[in-house]
Amino acid sequence: MYAFDNIRGDQFILTAEMMDKGIRASRESERKRIILPIHRSQNAQVQRMLNFLQPGTYIRPHMHPLDHATESLVLLRGKIRFYLFSESGNVVSAEVLSANSIECMVDIEPRLWHGFLVKEADTVLFESKCGPYNARADKTFARWAPEEGSTEAVSWMEKLENNE
Repeated sequence: MYAFDNIRGDQFILTAEMMDKGIRASRESERKRIILPIHRSQNAQVQRMLNFLQPGTYIRPHMHPLDHATESLVLLRGKIRFYLFSESGNVVSAEVLSANSIECMVDIEPRLWHGFLVKEADTVLFESKCGPYNARADKTFARWAPEEGSTEAVSWMEKLENNE
C-alpha cells in the first residue's frame, strides 16, 4: 500500500489515533513511507497530504514541470535534510528541516530538482501542491538519480548523506 484512501467529509482534524496509524503503516511499508491524502478528490485544485516517513525511504530526486506546480512542505514531526539539485545532479543546497525548529518549512517553485533524506524515525510532513493531480504530468524524475527499488538507490543515498 502506497497511500491511504482520500479523506471524506467536510473537515479533517489530525488526531493522535490517525498520527499513530500513519506512523505504524510507514514502519510496516516496504517503501518505509505512506501518504494520507487530505484532499477529497484527485481533481482538487489544492492537493494536501500527510507523508509518514522512516529513515531509509528513497525519495528519488524529481521536479514538477507544470507552471502552477509550487510545492510546500511543513515538518510536523521529525527531521529531514532537503536538497535542491542542479540540472546535472550537483547539490545546490542542503537544508535541515525539523519539527522542533523555526526551520520547519520549505516552499519551492516549479521546475526545481529536489528530494530529501529522512533523518529521524516517525517523521511526518504536511505537503501542499496545486492540483488537480495528473500522474503523467505531476513530476519528472531525475535521470541522474537511480530508480526507486534499485540496488543503486541505497548507495546513492549513502553517498549523499556522507557528503553532508
